[in-house]
Amino acid sequence: MIEPIGNQYIVARPVYSANAFGEEHKKKQRHHKTFLDHLKVCCSCSTQKAKRIALSLFPIASWLPAYRIKEWLLSDIVSGISTGLVAVLQGLAFALLVTIPPSYGLYAAFFPVIVYFFLGTSKHISVGPFPVLSMMVGAVVVRLTPSESTAALELSNSSMSNDSSADEYKVMVAATVTILSGIIQLLMGVLQIGFVVIYLSESLISGFTTAAAVHVLVSQLKFMLQLNVPAHTDPFSIFKVLNSIFTQIEKTNIADLVTSLIILLIVFVVKEINQRYKAKLPVPIPIELIMTVIATGVSYGFDFKNRFEVAVVGEMKRGFQSPSAPDMQIFQETIGDSFGIAIVGFVVAFSVASVYSLKYDYPIDGNQELIALGLSNIFSGSFKGFAASTALSRSGVQESTGGKTQIAGLLSAIIVLIVIVSIGFLLEPLQKSVLAALALGNLKGMLMQFTEIRRLWQKDKYDCLIWIMTFIFAIVLGLGLGLAASVAFQLLTIVFRTQFPKCSTLANVGRSNVYKNKKDYADMYEPEGVKIFRCPSPIYFANIHFFKQKLIDAVGFNPLRILRKRNKALKKIRKLQKKGLLQVTPKGIICTNDGFKDSDEELDNNQIEGLDQPINTTDLPFEIDWNADLPLNTMVPKISLHSLILDFSAVSFLDISSMRGLKTLLQEFIRINVDVYIVGSDDDFIEKLVQCDFFDDEVKDSIFFLTIHDAVLHILMKKDYSASKFNSSQEKQPKFDFTINTNGGLRNRECQVPVETKF
Repeated sequence: MIEPIGNQYIVARPVYSANAFGEEHKKKQRHHKTFLDHLKVCCSCSTQKAKRIALSLFPIASWLPAYRIKEWLLSDIVSGISTGLVAVLQGLAFALLVTIPPSYGLYAAFFPVIVYFFLGTSKHISVGPFPVLSMMVGAVVVRLTPSESTAALELSNSSMSNDSSADEYKVMVAATVTILSGIIQLLMGVLQIGFVVIYLSESLISGFTTAAAVHVLVSQLKFMLQLNVPAHTDPFSIFKVLNSIFTQIEKTNIADLVTSLIILLIVFVVKEINQRYKAKLPVPIPIELIMTVIATGVSYGFDFKNRFEVAVVGEMKRGFQSPSAPDMQIFQETIGDSFGIAIVGFVVAFSVASVYSLKYDYPIDGNQELIALGLSNIFSGSFKGFAASTALSRSGVQESTGGKTQIAGLLSAIIVLIVIVSIGFLLEPLQKSVLAALALGNLKGMLMQFTEIRRLWQKDKYDCLIWIMTFIFAIVLGLGLGLAASVAFQLLTIVFRTQFPKCSTLANVGRSNVYKNKKDYADMYEPEGVKIFRCPSPIYFANIHFFKQKLIDAVGFNPLRILRKRNKALKKIRKLQKKGLLQVTPKGIICTNDGFKDSDEELDNNQIEGLDQPINTTDLPFEIDWNADLPLNTMVPKISLHSLILDFSAVSFLDISSMRGLKTLLQEFIRINVDVYIVGSDDDFIEKLVQCDFFDDEVKDSIFFLTIHDAVLHILMKKDYSASKFNSSQEKQPKFDFTINTNGGLRNRECQVPVETKF
C-alpha cells in the first residue's frame, strides 16, 4: 500500500525476498516466441501487410498525395535551384578527389537524386557526392591504377597508352566500387540490418570526418599549387604526399596559388556572413556560384590556360555516357573498401537525416534508407558516377532555402541535368585550383570539429579518447584501414569500461530507504556489521577477478585467507582437545598446559586444498568464537562483518566462467559465517543461475531480495536487532508488515509497536 502525503509517501509492505515475493505474487505463464514463430510472422501474407510493405518500399506514395502545392511548391522551387547550383560545383570539385575528370562528378550529382526521390524517407537531405566518400573511392582508384612508370613500360600492348584511356580505367574502377558498395547497402537493407549504424558512435564519426577533411585538404594542395604529386594509398600516405609537395614546392604555379587563395578567403568570409546573419538573410549568399562565374570569366577572358599554363577543367562532354557493366576482377579486389564506403555513406546520410527528422517531426526508416542509397549507388555507378551520400553543406542549403520535400531534390537534379546536356561547355575554362578552393571551402564545418575535443573531455573521457584515436588512425593508416581500426578500438573501450567498472560501497542516506555511495554524502549511516557493495556492469570472464579484488578491498579482508587460517587453527584446537589440554571458560577457550608448544608444519597441496573446505566443529563439545582469543596465541584475523549485500541491479548477465568464480567467492564468505545477499536481480538472471546449477546446500536461492532495504531489514530482524522491542514471551511471532516512514523510522502495522531502524 502507498499513502501519498504531500510530496512524501509512506509504503507499507512485507519485507520481500525473491522467493517470498514469488509465492505471494504468481507470475503469468508467457509463451516466448521461437525462431520458427518469428519466421511464420515474417512469411505470412495479407492485404494490409502487402500494402504496408509497398508503402515502405516506395515512400513517395505516402507523402506525394499529401503534397501542399500552394504552400510548399514555391519554397521547393527556390530551394531546388539553389541546391542544384551548389550540387553542380560540388560534383565537379569532388570528382578531383576521386582522381577522375571533373565532368563525371555531374553524373554523381544527378542519378542518386532521382532514385532517392522515389525511395528515400528523408524530406530534407540532398543526396550526391560527399568529400569523405570521394576520398575513399579515390584511394581505391589510385591503388588499382597502374603507376606512371608501369604504364610507360607497357605502352606497346597496354590499353592505357594515353591519358584518355587511363582516365577511362579510373572511371571504371570508381564506378565498379560504387556499384559494389551499393549492392552491399541494398543487401543490408533487404536483410534489415540497418542497426549496424549503432557501432559507429558520434565521437567516432566526428573524429573520422575531421581526419577525412585533413586528407581532403592535403589532396587538394597539388591542384592549388599545380604540382605533379604521385598518389599514395598505403599507411603514412598523407606524410608521403606532404613530403612530395614540399620537395617540389619551387615548381608552384603562382597563378593557380593566388587564384585559389583569393577564392578561399572570399568563400570563408561570405560563409561566415551567411552563418552569422542567417536569420536576416532570405536565402544564403550563393558565393560558390558567384565565384565560379567570375573565375570562369576571368580565366577565359585573360586566357589563363595559355598565358600562365594553369590546369583547367577541359572538355565537358554533352549528354550522358552509355551504361557499362562492372569489372568482376575489381569486385574481388575491392570488397573490403566497398564495405567501408557503404557503411560510412549510410552512417553520414542517416545521421543528417535523423537531425532533420527530429527537427521537423517525421519518421525515417534506417533499412529503407539503406535500400534507397544502395539503389542510388548502383544506378549511379552503372552510368559512370561515383559513390554518393549527402554533403552537410548541400543539405544545409536545401533546408535553409525553404525546401519542404524531395521535390526540391528533384528540381536540383534538373539543374544538374541542364548543365550536363546543355551548358556544361561554359565551365571548360574554369581552373582546377578554383574547384579545389571551393572543395576546401566546404570543409570548414568538419575542420571546426577539433573544438569537440575539449567538450568531450569534460563530458566523457572515453568518448574523447575514441575521437582522438579515430583521428590518429585515419590520418596515419588511411581512411579504409583507419575506419576498421577505429571501430575495433571503440569496441575495445566498451571492454575497458566493463572490465574495470567503478564499483562502490553503499550506505543509507538520512536513515531512509535510499542507498548511495558512502563517499558522496555526509549524512550516511552504515548498518553495523553489514557491507553493501554495488557492481555497475555485467560480470564476465574478463572482469570477474577485478570484481573479486574490489569486493575484497571493500570488506577489508580476503575470505579465502580467513577460511584457511580458521581451518588451520581448528586442526590445532582438535589436537589439543584430544590431549585434554583445553578448558572452556567465560573468557573463551584456554590451554591448561602453558608449556605445550605446537610447531607449524609445512602443508602440501592436498592439505592446503583441505583448508578451503567448510569449517566443521560438530565433533567438538563447544562452539568456537573466532573473534575471541584462541589458545596458544593462535592468530586468526578477527572480522566484524556478518552480512554482505551485493547490489546486482546493474548486472545484466553472467557467463559460465564468472558464474563459477562468483559461486566460489560466495562459498568462501559463507564458510566464514558471513551471510551473503544479492539484490536487484531480475527474474531472467535468477532463472539462468537455476539452469546452470548455481545453487547447492551452501549457496541457496533464498539469498535473493528485491531491494537493498529489504535485505537490510531482513538482516536486522535475523540478527535480533529489534527483538528487545517486542514481548519475548510471545509464543507465536506475527508476520511483520513494516511501514517505512519518511524520517527513516519503522512501525509494525499489525502490532502497532514502534520499531526503529538503528544503525
